[in-house]
Amino acid sequence: AAAVEVDFEAIMKRMRRLRAEIAPVDGHALGTEIGVDVYQGFGRFVDANTIEVLPASRNDGDDAPQPVTLRFKKAVICTGGRPSIPRGIPGLKDAPYTTNETLFNLVKLPSHMVILGAGVVALEMAQVFATFGSKVTVIARGETLFPRNIDSDAGRYIQKCLEKESGGGVTFLKRAGLTKVETLREAKDVTTDLPLLRLSVTLGDGEDEVELESDCLLIAAGRSPNVEGLNLEAANVAYDVTEGILVDDNARSVTNPNVYSVGDCTAFVPRLTHMSGEMAKVVVQNALFDDDWKLSSLVVPATMYTEPEFASVGIVSAADGNDVDVYTASLEHNDRAILEGDREGYAKIFCKKGTGQIVGCSIIAARAGEIINEVTLAMKHGISLEGIGRNIHCYPTTGECVMTCGLQLINSKWKRLN
Repeated sequence: AAAVEVDFEAIMKRMRRLRAEIAPVDGHALGTEIGVDVYQGFGRFVDANTIEVLPASRNDGDDAPQPVTLRFKKAVICTGGRPSIPRGIPGLKDAPYTTNETLFNLVKLPSHMVILGAGVVALEMAQVFATFGSKVTVIARGETLFPRNIDSDAGRYIQKCLEKESGGGVTFLKRAGLTKVETLREAKDVTTDLPLLRLSVTLGDGEDEVELESDCLLIAAGRSPNVEGLNLEAANVAYDVTEGILVDDNARSVTNPNVYSVGDCTAFVPRLTHMSGEMAKVVVQNALFDDDWKLSSLVVPATMYTEPEFASVGIVSAADGNDVDVYTASLEHNDRAILEGDREGYAKIFCKKGTGQIVGCSIIAARAGEIINEVTLAMKHGISLEGIGRNIHCYPTTGECVMTCGLQLINSKWKRLN
C-alpha cells in the first residue's frame, strides 16, 4: 500500500477557515448588532467608578482619536490570560519560540518539535504533531505527567498512548528542565520557513545534560493573568500578579464591590473556556439582578482532547486523605468499544466512603468529554451512583461504562441466596 502523505499546509488552511467560521460569536460586531456600545482601545481604571479607554491608534495628528471616559455602576474585567514564559533561561527571551497563540500560524510541518511543559496544551499538540509526522519531544518537570490530585492511572495511560503514536511517537524527558536556548538560524521567511534552535536540557538532579536541535520550540508552561496596565490600584481592586484578580464567591472583587472578574484573569478558578462562559452568567445575574449565585456551587468538568480523550470532574484521586470508594469500568469489554476497535480506556467514579454520593469521575475514552457530562449533571443535582446505574443507557454505547460503575455499587449490596 502507498504511504500516506500529510498535506500540512492544507490542514492548517482548513483549521483557520473553521476557526474564522466560529469566531464571530465572540466578536465585537455581534455586540454592536445586539445593542452594545463597543469601544476599541486599551481600558484602564481612573478611580473606583471610572474607566478610561485609550485609543489603539498611535496617530498623533489633529484627527487622532481621543481617550474616552466611562463612568460605571458595575464593571467586569475580562482581560483573559496569556502563555507563561519562564524567566532566567539564557537565550529564550530572544529566541523564535512559539506558543498556543502563534502555533496555528505555521504553514510548514516542523521536523522536530520540542515542547516545554506537560499540561493539556502540551500533550494535545504533542500527539497531533506526532500524528502529522513530526518528531516530538516533551520536557516534563515532574516524574509523572499529572499532579497527585489527578487520577494516578491517567498520566501513565495517556503517556503510553502518545508514545505508540504513528511516526515514532512522542518522547518524554522526565524530571527535566530547559537550561539554555541557542538560535542557530532565524527563519528567512516566517510564512514559509522555520528557524533552527539548539536546546540544552538537564535530566534528573541536573547531573546529566542532553542537547536537542529543534525547528519548533513550543512553550506550554501554564498561563498568566492579564492584569498589568489596568491601573487596578486606582480602582482599589486587589490582585495577585501570578494568580489574577481576587474575588469572593460571587465573582466580585474582594476590595471593590462594584467590580467583577470573569475568566482567566481571575485568581483560583479553572482556566477553561466553559468556566469563563459560566462565570459570565454568574456575573450577569449577580451584578444586574441582585442574585446570589456562587462560584462554589459550580461543578466544572474538564477534558483533554487527546486520542483517547481524558475527562474529569471533582475529586479524582484517593491521595491526600480523600476518603473515597472507587468504582472502575474498563472499556475492554464494552461492546461499542469492541465494535469500534478502540478498547483503550476506562471510567472511574469516586464516591464518598460507604455511600453512593458521587464526588468525582475520571474517564479515558473516545468522546470522554461527552460522557463526563452525565456524571457532572448527577453531581450537580445530587443523583447517586445507584441512580446512574438504574438509568437506562442506549446499547451499544461507550457511555454505558458509567452505568457499569453504578451497577458495581448496586451489585456489591446483593446478598447470597440460600
